[in-house]
Amino acid sequence: MPAGEPPATELIAAMIDELEAFYGRIDRPGMPSAAPADFAPPGGVCLVGFAPDGTPLAVGAVKRLDDEVGEIKRMYVAPAGRSRGVARRLLEALEEAARRLGYSRARLDTGPRQPHARALYLSAGYREISDYNGNVEADFWGEKVL
Repeated sequence: MPAGEPPATELIAAMIDELEAFYGRIDRPGMPSAAPADFAPPGGVCLVGFAPDGTPLAVGAVKRLDDEVGEIKRMYVAPAGRSRGVARRLLEALEEAARRLGYSRARLDTGPRQPHARALYLSAGYREISDYNGNVEADFWGEKVL
């Protein structure tokens, strides 16, 4: 699904709005690029997950870093989908999408006000690495061999 079209745009906007209370605007100048064009083929993809009733519940994307590495970005689960395993299923789907794009490793980051995200990534097999993208709001950078 194109990251620049609804419902992806609506879910990404909700994520940015929610995180503003923690970090300020994460779509401000100087932050790592996460524009819809970053998530377009051939090197990227955007996924949207839906509830059984058709309501959009989750979004996430893969962005090309280099020939071997895809970065997982803009991962978000709406409040109605939380604490139900949606985030783990979304992460697994994004990893599979990264494999299909030809990446052998996935990277991601998260900030100190999102301990649940860090716990998810560690439990999914991401190992902590050094800062690879200059995200001033992050305190965890992870990588996983796909």
